Amino acid sequence: MAHIPVFTRFAPSPTGHLHIGGARTALFCWAFAKRHGGRFILRIEDTDLARSSEESARGIMEDLAWLGIEWDEGPVLRTADGRTLGGDPRGVGPFFQAQRLPLYNAHAELLVRAGRAYPAFESNEELEAKRKAATAAKKTYRYERPEDVHPGEFNEARWARAAAGEPHVIRFLSPPTAITVSDSVLGDVKIAAGELDDFVIRKADGMPTYHFAVVVDDELMGVTHVLRAQEHLANTPRHVALQQALRRADNGEPFRTPSYGHMPLIFNMDGSKMSKRDKAKVARAALRAAMQKNAAMTLDSLAAALALDATALAGFINAENDSIDIAGHIARHLSISLPEIEVSDFRERGYLPGAITNFLSLLGWNPGMKTEDGKDLEKFDREFLARHFSLDRIGKTSAKFDRVKLASFDGDALAALSDPEFAAAWLSWMKEFAPEAHRAAAGDGAAAARARMELLARAVKPRAKTFADAMGPARFAFVADDGYEFDAAAVEKNLLANGGAGRALLAEFRDRLQSLASWEPGPIHDLIESFAKQKGLPNMGPLAQPIRVAIAGVAVSPPLGETLAVLGRDSTLRRVDRCLSMIG
Repeated sequence: MAHIPVFTRFAPSPTGHLHIGGARTALFCWAFAKRHGGRFILRIEDTDLARSSEESARGIMEDLAWLGIEWDEGPVLRTADGRTLGGDPRGVGPFFQAQRLPLYNAHAELLVRAGRAYPAFESNEELEAKRKAATAAKKTYRYERPEDVHPGEFNEARWARAAAGEPHVIRFLSPPTAITVSDSVLGDVKIAAGELDDFVIRKADGMPTYHFAVVVDDELMGVTHVLRAQEHLANTPRHVALQQALRRADNGEPFRTPSYGHMPLIFNMDGSKMSKRDKAKVARAALRAAMQKNAAMTLDSLAAALALDATALAGFINAENDSIDIAGHIARHLSISLPEIEVSDFRERGYLPGAITNFLSLLGWNPGMKTEDGKDLEKFDREFLARHFSLDRIGKTSAKFDRVKLASFDGDALAALSDPEFAAAWLSWMKEFAPEAHRAAAGDGAAAARARMELLARAVKPRAKTFADAMGPARFAFVADDGYEFDAAAVEKNLLANGGAGRALLAEFRDRLQSLASWEPGPIHDLIESFAKQKGLPNMGPLAQPIRVAIAGVAVSPPLGETLAVLGRDSTLRRVDRCLSMIG
């Protein structure tokens, strides 16, 4: 028997950003193809014309490329780092479904002429009336096949009405037999005879439904294995029924049925489904709490402050809508973080792509291997996944998205970077997501900026979980010498308490700093330590904290040796002088 090469596919709808669950599906499809020497296809399912956009399609492709999930066939993307992904070496494209309408129409007509589908002319109002009647009778609505439609018979009269332009859909004439789905993860799934209704395969606007387009495309693109989330399992019997009825328009060959594998869903730690609505929930709860605490925070004042329509905002507060845009406005206004749901969220937060794909690999799959100390192997790269991925290691139960564990993975990955690697990746992230900080970091010229960032990387890396986390303790390095305020509580505690003891220490130490011969982290630290001992201080804290307040405005910073070295002698002295002139 001839060897059939493996072809997998990932087929997102370009109606928004790439969900992290979709990224997991793409990763598994990619890994399965690589494990078997096959090819991974990217197809864009953009038949929902009202919601699809080129911007979303490109965003999805860029997110996949950022994660390192590279497609062999599909839309061509040239990345900023010089990679070219996709292409059509077999001539099976185009890879946007909206460009494949002639193929769907040809196969729909074949079904109609074979008596396996038919035009249906009921209006939406007629169907809705029948649904309401069924509900009133406490029955489940089911579409009733017209009396003049018979299996295996071409209804020429109906086809003539459709061809003449009468509004219609095309419905599949579902078979009266049982359907069995052979699933590589869940085993055989059986649907009893008569359970499938005559579902729509082409809509009134002439676009194919998801069920029809996906079946035609999988066949014509040679897809051998379909791996997707368990929420699609209910659709699969329809797809198998279509495959059993269809023949190719180009050669008359019957459609094949790919091997299916439905993967466990991804849930939040509390058991709720991981959804974009999680952002709305968090923003809504935070806003309600803020409004309860502050009576002046009214709907009208909020709408004005957020530049939002008051009616839409009221609907959001009352959970009548879950607008992600409104949630974002609220998060920025209240300075809160929303849960990361889409790949773009994790990019903005500053995660490393390798840490994310490592973590995603463990959501529903495990390598079944142990480390040298007997623990389950969890840390590995994409190449390891591609070598070892197998369907028999996919679980049947839902996976939990543990953000604490992901942050730990990312922190470990950041810690493993050298200082130059961390600095380069951090600068690249800043350029996209913290442009003001990037301009400040790069303002001294390439060589000076690189050296400065490597010093800063050494200072912040041990505690950073993401690049965004690293920005907090490093904020002092990206503001002007007079571009920050002094925290009142920090000033009172560290400079003015005990008759201004902290300020007096800072003033005396300022001259020692100015005369320091070598402005490097080690000598700076040694100077602070020796001065504290000379003054009989119990430790460096009574001196270190006033220095921190002076150069950062708060009593928190990375180790002072690295912190002052990053600022440089002149900037440090200007900041200390500013503090002394303004405080006390």
